[in-house]
Amino acid sequence: MAGNAVEKRTGTEVSYSNGVDPHDEPSAEWGWHGGFPKATQGAGWFTVFALLVMLIGNHESNTENIWLVGTAIAIACGLVYDLKRRRTAWRQN
Repeated sequence: MAGNAVEKRTGTEVSYSNGVDPHDEPSAEWGWHGGFPKATQGAGWFTVFALLVMLIGNHESNTENIWLVGTAIAIACGLVYDLKRRRTAWRQN
């Protein structure tokens, strides 16, 4: 076992100190189990920026612009919600 996942054997049962069962999450069996919160936020904001940069160009109608702006707004709302959820997650414990 690597990382924080420490295997404890009691009889025939195996429990893991990090609370993740490898049957539910296969990556926990080989060690690391987590996410990239800063990289996810960075990639999300880069995507919003890239969508808005695509507004510059030769468009026949505004349909493309509506979809680009709508998608950028939807992603930005999701990113703001994620930031808010992460900041207030400690209050739920």
